[in-house]
Amino acid sequence: MLGKDLLSVSNLASEDIQLLLRDAADIKAGGRLSLLSGKTLAVMFQKPSLRTRVSFELAMRQLGGEAIYLSPAEVGLGERESIPDVARVLSRYVDAIAARTFSHQTLETLAAHAAVPVINALSDLEHPCQALADLLTISEKKPDLAGLTLAFIGDGNNVANSLMLASVISGLNFRIASPPGYRIREEVLSLARGYAMESGAEILLTEEPAEAATDADVIYTDVWTSMGQEAEAEERRRVFRRYQVNDELMSLAREDAILMHPLPAHRGEEVSPDVLDSPKSVVFDQAENRLHLQKALLATMLGSLEIPLPRY
Repeated sequence: MLGKDLLSVSNLASEDIQLLLRDAADIKAGGRLSLLSGKTLAVMFQKPSLRTRVSFELAMRQLGGEAIYLSPAEVGLGERESIPDVARVLSRYVDAIAARTFSHQTLETLAAHAAVPVINALSDLEHPCQALADLLTISEKKPDLAGLTLAFIGDGNNVANSLMLASVISGLNFRIASPPGYRIREEVLSLARGYAMESGAEILLTEEPAEAATDADVIYTDVWTSMGQEAEAEERRRVFRRYQVNDELMSLAREDAILMHPLPAHRGEEVSPDVLDSPKSVVFDQAENRLHLQKALLATMLGSLEIPLPRY
């Protein structure tokens, strides 16, 4: 397993995802501890984080390893020091790198020059660990993933990109309702359509939230304005106003539908407070499952669990 990277959900086959979910569930139940004694993870972030940083650091520590947090000021990735040089230096010190970057190209450059695995802890293109933890959460509520329908309401952002790929690889139907100009990236959509042909999953792109939500098993939303888009916040509020997930929209989904959100949430914008805090909401289960999924991932990449991640 050494030398493998996870930069995109597309680095994983359906069987890989299934094994990760199984191992994450086993670890969550209390099994397979102290697997990473003597291993060290560098947690290198260009953007601030709560769930991603805490879950990665705790995952390593609870598996018997160590984590070192490197702030933007300490590294100056691509500014104080070149990305290839940072990758080469860290490869002499640590066993893996979890990087949260503004640009996906930065991750690809890190991976190209690192001699240790690089994990995408979020980029502008994808957020694979979030999507995998989301599948773990769905599987806890609805054990048979294949054939379920997930409806994403909002911006075709990095979370939506990874969630689309993870869903269709695993056989979930994926719908997304976005305003014109805010759709899923075409290259991601093309890739997802190829996976959907293999798994039998269906993909629907629409501008109508009601069309996406009708009879869905999962309603998923995310912030309208992500980090780095603050200058667009007012315009995005105007464009996305009718894409709020509220009681009316949730009523169109299946009676046992669940609400998902990767957090942080802007109550009253992309989701109404009553829905976010309702019994249908599983957002804090999602947050917890980041820890368990990342334990499974790190144990696979650095320890003794055997999931055949491909070389990126």
